Formats: sequence, C-alpha cells, structure tokens
Amino acid sequence: MTLSPTRRRAGTTSAPVVPSRGRLLPLGLDEVRITGGPWARRQDVNGTATLSHIEHWLEREGWLGNFDAAVRGTLPEDRRGREFSDSEVYKLLEAMAWELGRRPDDQLERRFAAIVRRVAAAQEPDGYVGTMFGRPGQQPRYSDLEWGHELYCQGHLMQAAVARVRTGHRDDLIVEVARRSADHVCATFGRDANAGVCGHPEIEVGLAELGRALDEPRYLEQARLFVERRGRGVLADIEWGRSYYQDDVPVRDATVFRGHAVRANYLAAGAIDVAVEHGDDALLASVTAQWHRTQARRTYVTGGQGSHHQDEAFGDDWVLPPDRAYSETCAGVGSVMVSWRLLLAEADPVYADAVERTLLNVVATSPSHDGRAFFYANTLHQRVPAEHASVDEISKRAEASLRAPWFEVSCCPPNVARTFASLAAYVATVDDGGLQLHQYAPCEIRTSLPDGSPVAVDVVTRYPDDGRVEISVLEAPDADWTLTLRVPAWSSEAFVAVDGAAPERVGPGSVRVSGARSGSVVTLELDVAPRFVAADPRIDAIRGCVAVQRGPEVLCLESVDLAPAGLDDVSAVAVDVSTPPRRTEDGVVVRVAAVRHDEAPWPYAPAAETPAERPVLGPATDVTLVPYHDWANRGPSTMRVWLPVL
Repeated sequence: MTLSPTRRRAGTTSAPVVPSRGRLLPLGLDEVRITGGPWARRQDVNGTATLSHIEHWLEREGWLGNFDAAVRGTLPEDRRGREFSDSEVYKLLEAMAWELGRRPDDQLERRFAAIVRRVAAAQEPDGYVGTMFGRPGQQPRYSDLEWGHELYCQGHLMQAAVARVRTGHRDDLIVEVARRSADHVCATFGRDANAGVCGHPEIEVGLAELGRALDEPRYLEQARLFVERRGRGVLADIEWGRSYYQDDVPVRDATVFRGHAVRANYLAAGAIDVAVEHGDDALLASVTAQWHRTQARRTYVTGGQGSHHQDEAFGDDWVLPPDRAYSETCAGVGSVMVSWRLLLAEADPVYADAVERTLLNVVATSPSHDGRAFFYANTLHQRVPAEHASVDEISKRAEASLRAPWFEVSCCPPNVARTFASLAAYVATVDDGGLQLHQYAPCEIRTSLPDGSPVAVDVVTRYPDDGRVEISVLEAPDADWTLTLRVPAWSSEAFVAVDGAAPERVGPGSVRVSGARSGSVVTLELDVAPRFVAADPRIDAIRGCVAVQRGPEVLCLESVDLAPAGLDDVSAVAVDVSTPPRRTEDGVVVRVAAVRHDEAPWPYAPAAETPAERPVLGPATDVTLVPYHDWANRGPSTMRVWLPVL
C-alpha cells in the first residue's frame, strides 16, 4: 500500500495522532464534541474528579516534589517513587492539556501552568530533564538503559507538549521544555553518538508526534533510528529474554507482538509513525501483519492483552487463561494507539472494531464510577471476593482483585485520564471523498473536507445500549461526497436508511452513503441483541465455556447477582446454552444451574467411555449479567466472563 500525503498541517489538528500522510485524516477536539451517553459521562468524571485525584496523589507521594528537590539540590535523598515516576507527571500534563482543549477552564489552566513551571525549573542547561539520574549521588545518565526509563519519561513529556501545541499553545513553556529535551536526545543518541535504545519503548512515539507537531524532521529521523536499532541485541539479556523489551528480533522481521505487552504496543505505535512519515511500506506491512496475528491469537475477548503476571507479557499463541489474565490497563491504551494508527493508514474498519472493543471493555473497566479508583490489571475470572482498597492507601500494582486509588506503580490512572480527555479525536475522520464515522456516541461534528468544503452533522444515539444511530446532516458539500459508517463485525446484519426510505440490508464492514444533502437524516440500525460467544478450541483454558456479548460490550456474571437465586459462587454454576440470552428490564439474563463438584482424595480418575452429564443441583434459574466494565462497583464480589456449559 502506498500512502498518499494529507492536505492538512500536522500541527493544526487537535488530536493525539496526526500523520502527514495516510488514507484518513483525523478530526480534532475542536471538530468533534461528544454531547451525551456513557462516553460523555466518562469525560465529565475525568475532568471534574480524576485529574484532581491524580494531582493530589502525585503531590502527596512526592513524585511532583522530585522536581522541586532537583532545583534545591537535595536529590537523591529527597527523591520519592520509582525510576519512572516523572512520566506520571507528564501523562497528567497531557491529560490536562487535552481537557483544556476540550473544555477551557481558568482554574485548570493555572494548575497546569504551575506544574509545568516546576518541571521547567528542573531542566538541565543541555536540555536533559529527569530526577533519577545524573546528579551527585545518582547513577550517571543513561547508565541503565534496560531499566532506567529516562528516554521513556522524556517521550511522555514530548506527548504532553504535543497536546499543548495542537490545542493552540505552540509557544507554551512545556513546548520549549520538550523541544530542548528532544534536541538533547538527538544530540546524545544520534547517528554518530550513543547507539542505545530505551528498555521501555515510548520515546519513539514522543519524538515522532513532536516532529509532526513542530514540523521538525530531526525528531522523526531520531525516532526512525530508535526503531531500526531495536532487536539487534542492544540491551542486556535478562531472565525473561530480550523479547521482554522487544530487543530479540528487528521490528520489521518480527511476526507477532511479544514480551511486555505495554512495551510491545508502544513500540508498534512508534514503528507505524516512522513507517508512515518515511514512506516505508515494508515496515508498515510488517507491523500490520504482526497486529493481525496478535489479535487472532493473543488477545482476550475484551480486547485485553498480556496473560503473564510475572513479566506483564504476552503468552504464546492461544495462551489466554481468564483467571490469570493480566490484561494491563496500559496495554489496552497502547493497543488503542496502535489500532487507531493503522486505521488512519489503511482505512480498514477492522481497526475501528478493535478500538471500540478495547475502549469499552478494558480502558473503561479500569476506573470506578467516581473516577477515583482504578484496576491496574483486568482479570476475566475473580475466584475470591474482590475487596475494595482503602481510599487513603497505596496498593501493590499486581492486586487485580480491586480498584485502588493509587499504586506503587501508577502508570494506569494518568494513562486512562489522557485517553478519556482526548476521546473525541477517535470518533471520526475525513478524506477527499467525505466523512467517516468510526465510533458511535451522541456528538456534534463541525469540520471540512480537504478541499475546504464544510460538513456538519449531529449524531443522536443511545448506543451501545441501543443499536439505532441517527445522523442528521446539517451542512453538506455542494459536490458529491460520501458519509461512511462502520458496521461492526459483531453485527451479523445491519440496516441503513436515508430520509425515511426503505432500509437497505448491509453486512459488516463499511457502508457508504452518497449524496446526502443538508437536511438529510441517515439512520443505521445495528443488531445489539445479546448472544453467546464461543472461543477458538485451541484456547485450552476456556474449552467448554461461552461468553455473552451484547453489541460491543462483553458481559460477566457477578456473585452479587446470584444472591436472588440463593447462590453465591460464580465458579459453581453452568449456563444453559439451549436458552438464548435475552434482555429484560433489569438487563441481560441467562439460565444457569448450580453444579455439584464431588470431593475426592485424588482429583483424577479413569476417563469414562461416555462422558457423564454434569450433575446439576436444583432447577435452572435466570440470573442477570452486567457489562464487564461495570463489575466490582457494588461491593466485594466474585466474577467470571467465560461460563461453563451445562
């Protein structure tokens, strides 16, 4: 595939990803406004509660104070937090910047500026910024590329600056800080300098987007150098192997995402940026193939990725145990970053399906309803009641059974915050032919096509609770144009109607509506009826089980909803698949029965020639399932997504 150049300057669209070429052009926060529904509620909670919550914990734990200590000269004695704690400050700044671009607020603007001043004061004369290395009593700069995260942190600083540039503040202090940091990185790691890479990819994305935003080719070239160096044994070998940080195989020679799931996704995102900006079709094709195999063999039904707890990594193909799912929230954010970039490059709706699945069933699952507690990992089977954490204590990051206000490694809360603040940028795109809708939410879109023709539409929908999406065209180009709608792969059929005409049946993929004029109303009807989903039989851990999905939402059985049936253990029931799941006023219900598990001194016995029927205790009864993203909001509970079949 040959990428065509776009007709917009990369620095003028207020979106996290703005390639200079590609099949589709992203729309910014000034062009798309989410006006209602669950995503609007998420954004409101994010802006009114989550940002201040994160700022409070960064201040309380001293991670913000590390920059002050650097200025005072009291490092390392006064330093707090892990080696990568600076990055959480930068991700908060990025979230604040997108939130200010979405909804200006004088108080938030002052808080943002105050944090930036503290960071800027700690920057060294040569542009280096970081609080863990390089000062008296600390290890030298870049002396621990495997674990030090120095480049990783500076990459997040650059992404925060990109958010500021693209929301109309090109001359902001944080942009100057990031520019000087990027200049320092290029001087230190350029072609004839240090040939190392960072053990945690991220600098590649930061440099690429900053290069796009500031029209600085040096940054894009440095991002390319980092991508090309990886996989050549640059980093030291470790107990999990160099695949942990993707230094085992050159990026363009890999066949699948592997190793640490967040690292793998961040590197893939950076590699796509490099491929697109340098016109490297071979590199793009390689990452695309890796994405497809990863989705087909190493991704949970929720879109989550990573089945290993010890190294937060992908397992081998088909290794997807639900009760050991790590499915880190940050890996979900990284997966969205990769899928969205591939969508812009290739315009294939399969990537928008993946964005939707991961946003709804991983990213949206992490925060509590009040936006002040988070899952770090996202298990698909909770075997013991999930106790809620104290609102005033730090939790261990691997305790996936609870949402906690803060973790010793708190990468996930600010990652969720920056994603929600910029969410409108993932809704729609344009190209020379028209407007494309990829995610469905009540929204207003006011934009123009590359030739300058204005387009204005309003979207009204209760999606995903309801499959009806109504698009009112308020302003349309005079010339022919096309409104393209995504029909998700999970909707076996859909219907499209224009201005009340007879609906046309369409299948999954993209449906193109041509010739809509001002005043036209286009209606899309998707099939969001609940249905059983079966897994590939090669996924050993869930053979003989089914999940329930309603539209794009994965559902789960939570022990709270077993109580009315006199049951309390989600691991001791099985589902009757002869009775389809159905909607009621209370939600989606399925028929389950308690099953007997006989105790024995030894859990293995000769296999019977004819499998015995599962012993059932009492009659089957209806129980209500809940969306997976809502579980653990009603007190301690157990939960499972994959249900054994009677």
